[in-house]
This record gives sequence, C-alpha cells and structure tokens, in this order.
Amino acid sequence: MIKIKLKDGSIKEYSEGITPAQIAADVSAGLAREALAALVNGQVMDLSMPIYEDADLALLTFDDEGGKKAYWHTTSHIMAQAVLRLFPEAKLAIGPAIDNGFYYDFDIDKPFTPEDLINIEEEMRKIIKEDLSLERFELPRDEAVKFMQGRNQPYKVELIEALSENAVISFYKQGEFVDLCAGPHIPSTGKVKAVKLLSVAGAYWRGDEHNKMLQRIYGISFPKKSMLDEYLTRIEEAKQRDHRKLGQELDLFSLHEEGPGFPFFHPKGMIVRNVLEDFWRKEHRRHGYEEIKTPIILNKELWIQSGHWDHYKDNMYFTKIDDQDYAIKPMNCPGSMIMYKRTMHSYKELPIRLCELGLVHRHEKSGVLHGLMRVRCFTQDDAHIFMLPSQVTDEIIGVIDLIDYFYSLFGFKYHVELSTRPEDSMGTDEQWKMATEALKVALEKKGLDYKVNEGDGAFYGPKIDFHLEDSIGRTWQCGTIQLDFQMPERFDLTYIGEDSEKHRPIMLHRVIFGSIERFIAILTEHYAGALPTWLAPVQVKILPITDRSLEYARSLQMHLEELDIRTELDNRNEKIGYKIRAAQIEKVPYMLVIGDKEVENVAVSVRSRSKGDMGSMSVDDFEDLIKTEIKSKKAID
Repeated sequence: MIKIKLKDGSIKEYSEGITPAQIAADVSAGLAREALAALVNGQVMDLSMPIYEDADLALLTFDDEGGKKAYWHTTSHIMAQAVLRLFPEAKLAIGPAIDNGFYYDFDIDKPFTPEDLINIEEEMRKIIKEDLSLERFELPRDEAVKFMQGRNQPYKVELIEALSENAVISFYKQGEFVDLCAGPHIPSTGKVKAVKLLSVAGAYWRGDEHNKMLQRIYGISFPKKSMLDEYLTRIEEAKQRDHRKLGQELDLFSLHEEGPGFPFFHPKGMIVRNVLEDFWRKEHRRHGYEEIKTPIILNKELWIQSGHWDHYKDNMYFTKIDDQDYAIKPMNCPGSMIMYKRTMHSYKELPIRLCELGLVHRHEKSGVLHGLMRVRCFTQDDAHIFMLPSQVTDEIIGVIDLIDYFYSLFGFKYHVELSTRPEDSMGTDEQWKMATEALKVALEKKGLDYKVNEGDGAFYGPKIDFHLEDSIGRTWQCGTIQLDFQMPERFDLTYIGEDSEKHRPIMLHRVIFGSIERFIAILTEHYAGALPTWLAPVQVKILPITDRSLEYARSLQMHLEELDIRTELDNRNEKIGYKIRAAQIEKVPYMLVIGDKEVENVAVSVRSRSKGDMGSMSVDDFEDLIKTEIKSKKAID
C-alpha cells in the first residue's frame, strides 16, 4: 500500500499502481469529471499515469495552471490532427501550450487562408465529437527515428536525433494521429468543449532566421462556450486598446523604418514620460535614494568583469574606439559598481541606494519587436542598493512597499513570482541558496503569496518578479528585485566594518516601472488612452463658441498654464459640437466651453471626460477641482 496526501491535507491509502484518475473517482464523481491532469510530487502528469510510491497529489482542473496547459496542449494536438486530415502533405514542427492558448507550426507549401482556418476549426469539432482517448507510449531512440521517418515527419526526426541516446522518447496517440510529445495531456479529445483559431503567422524553425519559415496557427479553447465568448470579447477590447494604435491617434509616439525597435517620442508623449519620471525622482528622493547617470558605452573589459560578456553577449551591441572593443550597455549595474567604488565606505554609510534612469540597448530579433512592449532601446528605472547582511530583509521589504505604492497609484493588482537559479548562471550553490532564502524570508515576512518560477532567475542571482494585472485581465511582468552576491565579489566591492576590517557588501538590483517605454504602453492600454488627469498630456481643452470669446479664452489659458495645468486652446473656426467631439477623441479630461454667458460671468462651462456635462462654475471653483484631482493622483477620473 502507498500513502497519498491530497490537496486538503488528508491522507488516503491505495494499492501501488493506482492512477490519479482512479483516485479522483474515489474522492468524488464531480472531481473525476472536472480533473484534467495531476500534480504528483510537484510534477504535472497524465491522469492515467500509475503511482508506485507515497506521494503528494493535487488533481488539476481548468482553474489550475497545470490543468489549463494540459488542456491547451491537447487542443494543439487536435488542431494538428485536423490539419493532417485536410492537408496530408503537411509536415509537423512543434505545438505547445502558451500563456493564452496554443499554437502549432506547420511546413506546407500553400499559405493557410481564412477559409482554411474555418475548415480546420470544423474538422477539430469533429475530432472533439469523436472523443478519442489520448494514449502515451515510449520507444527507444532508433525506433523512434524510424517511426517518424515512416510517417514522413522530418522535423520530428530532427528533434529526436537531438536527444541523448538514453532519453525517454514518448509519443501520444489519438485515433490515427500520433505525435512526438513529453505531455502531459488530458484524457480525451471530448473534454475540449469550445475552440477558436485566432490567426496565422510566420515562424522560423527553432526560432532561427537561417532556417525555413513555417506557418504558425494560434488558437484558444475552453471547457465552456461562455468562457470562449468572454475571451473573444476581451480580445476585441484589447485591439481597441492597442498602444500602437492609440499612440498614433493620441500623438504620443511612433516607430519608423529608419530605426526598427527604436521608438520616437512626440511632444505629448514626452509630457507623459516626463511626468512619470518627475514622480519617480520625487519618490526616490523621499525614500533615501541618490540619483546617478552612467555612460551608455563602456569598454569590453568591464563587461567581462561583470559576467555579461559570457552570459549576455548575444543580446549586446558593440563598437570600436581607438582600436579597442567597447559595448553599448544592455544593463546599468556595472556602472553602479564603478560609482560605488569611487570612494571607500564605512558600515555606517550603508545602505547606499543609487538610482538611475538609464538608457540601455539590447539586440532583439526583428520578428519579436512589438510597439513599445518589445524594443531595442529603453530606459530602465534602475536602482542598486549596497547593504550589510543584517539589512537585507528590511531593504527587500522597503522595495516591496515602494513597488506596491507605485502600482496602487495606477489601480493595478499584481501577483508575485520567485524565480530561482537558471542553468546559465554564475556563483556557488551556497550563495544561490542564501540569496533565494533571503528573498523568501522577506516575502513571508510581508505575508505575500508567491509562486516559485524554477530556473527563471537572472544569471547572477534569484529574483522576485511583480506581474501587473490590467483592466481587461492581462498580466505584465514589470517590477523585479534581484539579490546578488556575485557582482560585489567580481568588482571587489568593500566597506570598512565595525572591526576596522574590509567586508563585502550585499547588493540588490531593482526596477519598478521596469522600462519607461513599456510602462507607458501598459498604461495606455490599461486606461484605453484615457490617462488619469495628473498624467494626461493635455489636462484641459478650452473651446470658445465664437470669436467673441477668444480674448477671454486666451487669458484663461495663460492663467491655467501659470498654475502648471496643461492647457490647449481650440480656436479653429468650427462648430462647438465638432470641437467637443475632437476633444473627446483626444481623451482630454476636462473641456471648458466658453460663450458670451461665461465671458460675462467670468465663469466656465465644464465638461468632464468621465462625468459629462458638469454645468457652469466659477474659474476659482474649477481651479480647486482640477488642482485637487492632480494633487491626489487619482488612478481614474
């Protein structure tokens, strides 16, 4: 007999070889219907996999990440089966689950058309109705190669040949369809209820631009049609909120062929950017940070010393100066090391908090560039904290509190992930264990729930990542806190301790916005372009009804601008209704309509972006209204 510990903490005894599906049926009929996969001792697996030893077991439904991924992975197999039924000549590449759905890459001579997607989707529904069981089997490497050669699937053969000779090579079969796959999968195709194919895009085999371009079909699926309908509505909403579209319409920024991935900020975009940066500077001064500025170009030896040359070189740009090799910085941290070392420090000075709005450049392939979200140059709101071992927990908590304050200001909810040591990293196991444990202690002291993201840390240390949730439910990774024992050692950073001896400081890397450019993109989409009044590039638009009101309107504009209220005057010879609509399209928070009555009474007729017509009020009352709103930095109007 083996002992199985369930998610609720209860322990049950079963015979060896029992499957998670059988345990689900034993627990409840409802759970047996809803279960899609199982988490056994921390590993997601099929419900049909036998268990031969004591284990912790969680039965995963669509509400769980592991269940959702298995569901979407299975749907990608259904799509591949449908494609082969309709296009037998198609060659299969890969078809994983992704954060929102799934995709599959195909090599086929004829480009997929919108009509093809409709037909593939219809064939998928037939496969779902057939309720085919997914059956796992394994083959030795040589047999696996021959098996896929016999099915005329060269990409699968290449994947198998890249595996070690003693690798476990598994396949999944559903009806006539077989795919090379590690799994896990849901029990049968019939559990997929609602499916939609979304788009087709090009994708290089293995992401290498030197390889053949394949066709990638993206899709989504859900256990209920209502969930699919809700998702598709959200997708349409996201299209309307696309920061690339709004950036053009609101005259904030643009991207040009002369510099792919290098954004141009327009005057109004610079206002938004400067307001964010001014706020950032003020809050950092208030929290004991000192601002620095380090060069964009530094010599090769510095990047070798920091470890970037060995671990990050493929993402960097290079140049030569006087026949010496230099690199354009992809990160700000080496410059902060130099700034720390400019003088000797006492333990009494620590913690030292150095912050920098540093422009960095990273080489990104053209295929992944996306508006301001994925660019080749961006400004990190970086900071590096040098501290005593006894200060680590308090400093991490201080950064968590500052990040929480920033995000709350914009109305963001967020969740936290703890990312651990990646394969490509430097330092000892002991250092990584100490650093990871220190981050855990701070998170637990704050009472924050967090998920462990294995192997996703920086090459020099583990990190806490903050994932924002926007107004339509999408998440964005922005803030991060990284604990680093490596760079203080590599740069020989020291301080004089109480014992008058030299000691090594511990260092935190952290960002809050992450990237100013990306954060502006997120804000633009979060607010659908209607930025809060304190952040809006134009806060007030003055709309005179006739030329008789122009002199009063101009004096009012000057008066408001003297109060640092960003104001524009629309003095075009257009009807007032046209001017109001134009201001609404520009998403201006307040419109002041000026007619003969307002001139006579030294008043304004106020229209709010969110509240509509607010009626007439004195100029003083309007000043009080907008100044209070700007000062409070309300997340919404």
